[in-house]
Amino acid sequence: MTFSSRVSRRTVVWLAVLVVVQLLCAAFFIFDILSALTGIVTEPLNWRLREFMEIGAALGLVLGIFAGGYALHRALGDRNDAREQLERASGVFMGLLEQRFDEWRLTPAEKDVALFALKGLSTADIARLRQTSEGTVKAQTYAIYKKAGVTGKSQLLSLFFEDLMADDSPIRAVLSENGKAAPAAPPSAESRQ
Repeated sequence: MTFSSRVSRRTVVWLAVLVVVQLLCAAFFIFDILSALTGIVTEPLNWRLREFMEIGAALGLVLGIFAGGYALHRALGDRNDAREQLERASGVFMGLLEQRFDEWRLTPAEKDVALFALKGLSTADIARLRQTSEGTVKAQTYAIYKKAGVTGKSQLLSLFFEDLMADDSPIRAVLSENGKAAPAAPPSAESRQ
């Protein structure tokens, strides 16, 4: 469940009211202490009214502590939900990569190079990580592009974006909430023609 779907307008209003109440309660106690320290003379209040005001101010502050704890609990829950969805989507994406790599019959070395290229690494960086020459990496990337039917890294990457944006994308299912479908992808250039 996403943050925007869990936080309603009513919740925001109640939190704003609670913050205002807490500010008023804190102002009451601060004014009381400062008036005693500075010797500001104020009209004495009826002791019962003063006790009720102090009890109300204390209860407002305590209520703020509980509301803050609840808000923190919900925020941590939202963060954990988002992290879990990201981990599942990452796993699905890696599965999608493996599936495409298998369809293209990439060798293990080509799979490594393709993964590094998709991560945005340069030929020199890939060569250094794989402890091989740049020429070998260039030959492997050429073989990858040929097997994938593309001419470069940007086209290779666009193949995966198309897979991710497809209406039947497995990642869409992972990121959907409570059985609701994720927003549909905009129509591709092919479908508009």
